[in-house]
Amino acid sequence: MRNTLVRMLAALMCTLAALADVVPVQDFDLQRMAGKWYLVGMATNAPWFVRHKATMKMGTAVVVATDGGDMDLTYAHLNDDGTCWRATHLAQKTDTPGRFTFHSQVWNNDNDMSIVDVLYDSFALVHVIKTKDGVSNIETKLYSRSPEASAAIQQKFTDLSLGSGILAENIVILPKADECPEA
Repeated sequence: MRNTLVRMLAALMCTLAALADVVPVQDFDLQRMAGKWYLVGMATNAPWFVRHKATMKMGTAVVVATDGGDMDLTYAHLNDDGTCWRATHLAQKTDTPGRFTFHSQVWNNDNDMSIVDVLYDSFALVHVIKTKDGVSNIETKLYSRSPEASAAIQQKFTDLSLGSGILAENIVILPKADECPEA
């Protein structure tokens, strides 16, 4: 039991240290971030993800900049039965460019999202701290303007995920899937 407690404390310390290092990309430009992205990679140690990661597939995210500087974010992915799952969040800007917060009505959690690296016509790396009932999990995402991301970009995603305390086995490049029809 003592070894388990020591390992849990060590993991917590690594996670807290990783959180301290998360800084949004300099000179973030929400207008350039706008548009359609493919969710190519996802990583988290959250129990729900560990249970479902083997069946998850690529989806899309559409970013729309609001007049007030907030981010309207719509996710979609095609279910195996041909139906489409969608979720929309209004991510509110913070005093730090590239950092947004929102409450997910779908998952009933609070989200602190930072765009940590972006090449606007190619990829974006996103770091999210999700908190529900006092428990926080870190999630990282790799967005790409196309369904593929280069090996170098995938490595950046892996490095961000590992540096955030996510276990290697919980870093997934999602298999391609058909897209939901436009809503």
